[in-house]
Amino acid sequence: MQGVIKAYDPTTGDGLVMCDTDLRDYELASNALEGSIFRMLRQGQRVVFVLDDAGQASQLSLGSEVDMRTPGH
Repeated sequence: MQGVIKAYDPTTGDGLVMCDTDLRDYELASNALEGSIFRMLRQGQRVVFVLDDAGQASQLSLGSEVDMRTPGH
């Protein structure tokens, strides 16, 4: 799934990502950044993610804009 970071608190690691396809907000899993290139996230940043068993966004990686044809799309 791909989406946009809607909110992120670097102190707590809490955040929301809005999915491109269903426009739903998903909470970031506590381990969402583990194993990724991210140390923190910024509002509006595009990411690719999967939903874990709890329905939270995890395994974040770089997202891309469709028209830019960048890796990740």
